[in-house]
Amino acid sequence: MRILLAEDDALLADGLARALRQFSYIVDQVGDGASADAWLESQDYDLVILDLGLPRLEGSDVLRRLRGRRQTLPVLILSARDALEERVRLLNLGADDYLVKPVALSELEARVRALIRRGRALPDPVLQLGALRLDTGGKRAFLADTPLELTAREWMALEFLATRANRIISKEQIIDALYGWNEDISPNALEKLLSRLRAKLEPGGVLIRAVRGLGYYLECTDATNT
Repeated sequence: MRILLAEDDALLADGLARALRQFSYIVDQVGDGASADAWLESQDYDLVILDLGLPRLEGSDVLRRLRGRRQTLPVLILSARDALEERVRLLNLGADDYLVKPVALSELEARVRALIRRGRALPDPVLQLGALRLDTGGKRAFLADTPLELTAREWMALEFLATRANRIISKEQIIDALYGWNEDISPNALEKLLSRLRAKLEPGGVLIRAVRGLGYYLECTDATNT
């Protein structure tokens, strides 16, 4: 799941981004409203965390333009302004939630998780594919009821492929889903990641197959696959 964080306080933004990445989110950071507006117009995100006091373009104007384009992704306002009238104004403009700085990281992550789940309209957070069970809410995976020990990046890859099971996903799509646009990755990083994940899944009959020139897909060989 990909988040755009628009915050002009670089120290705060770095801290928030690091915390969210620990919860297995991909986070792109921008420090001004014009850049946020451009990225929101050209890229797909699951959520935007939007500061109000942004240079070049106010956060409220970014929100107004976003909703003017009829983009429906959830918007979480993060601001030092705590007046009730301001919160009401932003909610009426189309914001989905409002947090006042300073914010507890645990509360931020809980709000982010709830907004993304609501935005993606996932009524059941549990995905069952044969012996593989994913608890997308708790970010846990089980193989025949045995917990899988996964790194944050392995979890993201597994969730991305499992929610698109039996569909070929291009390498570029997977990289976009797993890595931020400002992250440097080696040419073989994805192959190494999927190789580690394969070794953990194959004992349960869950396979990550490569299709030359097209990409990868997750396949469950168990006849009980649902």
